[in-house]
Amino acid sequence: MQRLSSNLTLFFKFFIPVFWLVFFGAFTAASLLYKYDYVGNIPASTFKIGVILFYLSGVIMFIFTLMKLVRVEANDSFVYVTNYFKAARYPFHNIEKFSERHFLSFLLVSIYFRQPGQFGKRVTFIATRKAYKMYWEQYPELYEELKEEL
Repeated sequence: MQRLSSNLTLFFKFFIPVFWLVFFGAFTAASLLYKYDYVGNIPASTFKIGVILFYLSGVIMFIFTLMKLVRVEANDSFVYVTNYFKAARYPFHNIEKFSERHFLSFLLVSIYFRQPGQFGKRVTFIATRKAYKMYWEQYPELYEELKEEL
C-alpha cells in the first residue's frame, strides 16, 4: 500500500482551522463583550458586525475547504480514504476518475466515485507529487483508465 496524500494534510485539516478558530474566536468574544463607543473612527456596532462577519466567513471557508481534506492510500486493487476518524476502502471499479489541479505549490487531487460512499461522491486530497507520480508509473493502465480528460 502506498500513501498518495501529503503529510501536510493533518496540519491543514486540524492545526490551521483550530488555531484560527480559537484565536479569532477569542478576539470576536472580546470585541463583543468589551464596552466602547468607537474603534478609531468606526462606530462600535459597525465594528462588531464586521468582526462577526469576518469570523463566520472564516468558519464557512474552513468547513468547505480545509476540513474536507482526506488522507488517501492505494494499492493495485483498492483506494483507502480516511478523515482520521473513519476510514473507507473503495475498489477501482467504483472510481469514475481522478482530477488533478495545481493550487500555488500544491497538487490537489479529487477522486470522483460512481456511487456515493461514506465520504460522498467526491473526495479531495493534497498529493505528494513524488509518491503520486511513482504510484501511477507502477500502474500505467489504471492511470489511462481513470485520469480526467483535459
